Amino acid sequence: MLTTLIYRSRVSPETGQGNVHKLVQHALDKNKANSITGILLFDGTEFFQVLEGEEAIVNALFNRIATDQRHSSVVLLMQDYSAYRRFQDTGMRLFDVSSHTEESIIEDILNLSHFKGSYLQDDRIMRLTRKFIGGIGLHITSPEFNPSSWYLESRENFEISSWPAPVPEQPCQFALQPIIDALTGKVSSYEALIRSPSGGSPFEMFQSIPADRLYLFDIETKFYAFKLAKQLLKHNEKLSVNLLPGVLYSIPGAVNILIQQISDSGLRPEQIIVEVTETEAIINQDVFHQALKELRVAGIGLAIDDFGAGFSGLALLTKFQPDKIKIDRALIEQIHLSGVKQAIVRSIAQCCDELGITLVAEGVELMEEWYWLESTGIHLFQGFLFSRPSLNDTGIIRWPLMR
Repeated sequence: MLTTLIYRSRVSPETGQGNVHKLVQHALDKNKANSITGILLFDGTEFFQVLEGEEAIVNALFNRIATDQRHSSVVLLMQDYSAYRRFQDTGMRLFDVSSHTEESIIEDILNLSHFKGSYLQDDRIMRLTRKFIGGIGLHITSPEFNPSSWYLESRENFEISSWPAPVPEQPCQFALQPIIDALTGKVSSYEALIRSPSGGSPFEMFQSIPADRLYLFDIETKFYAFKLAKQLLKHNEKLSVNLLPGVLYSIPGAVNILIQQISDSGLRPEQIIVEVTETEAIINQDVFHQALKELRVAGIGLAIDDFGAGFSGLALLTKFQPDKIKIDRALIEQIHLSGVKQAIVRSIAQCCDELGITLVAEGVELMEEWYWLESTGIHLFQGFLFSRPSLNDTGIIRWPLMR
């Protein structure tokens, strides 16, 4: 199957610009032998390469490039499939962006094309090529976010002799996971994640609940999260709790129930953030949005959880603007390697900035993911890189520090 793959990368300092032409000639010979066609642009610092060929061969080549020490910050911009090659007779052609004008380079590329310029003008490949030549379109982390410049230091957030033990008669337990501002060393809030009575997974917990009792169970158990937070949280720290959207339009007086639970636990409404999950479709929109208004009036914060991987997405955002949006792990995982994910997350970040909404990146597990997100302007994080959920405990937080 014929595929087209485009990536960008930085040339490593050890390679040096003088060796780039040798590198290209070597690649040209190998590409011809493997029936790979394409173009390579170089601006003195970064590569932009289009590869065309059989899928397995192109993928194998890209995997070698991604681990080649002569490249760094390798980002996959696109991979698509086609019935034809755009550069049918070209093993690999190098274009020096720094010494030619954008229009002259584009004209040369169009003339190299199998279609001799008649088709490629508005082709997706040409749009990406123009962005590279114009110096836009991809965010690469700044030098200060170099992996060798940072390390993680573990610190307990509380200094007390013992943590609250699981309460046997409770229908569930909760594990707390912090949401942190990594560079300031501050905890923004803790998320209470439901667990089974024995400390098992959320799946184990909800599997035991009949479908017709799910919403009632979801709201009733929030009281135990609030009680735990009262024992553990410092005066100004906040607790986030997940709530299925259906609770707000299926349980009569759901907001009043939450307000009473918060009061009975000794917390203040402004200490609580309700995270509306995107794991189910919202059926009764009018009642749901009325409940959100009531939560606002009560002083309770609002967040959209799992943004980008659920049912509502941008449609939900047009109806109400929360205090926080939590970007789903599906968009965060390996973001430093994916141009598609980077473009989506940058767009979300720009949208939230214009709307005054705070962004949280959840599911961060790699330092490289954090580097990219932090350098692009996202400052709140949640994930195993910093702290794992701890049963009835705030756990240990690992903070990034510069060497």
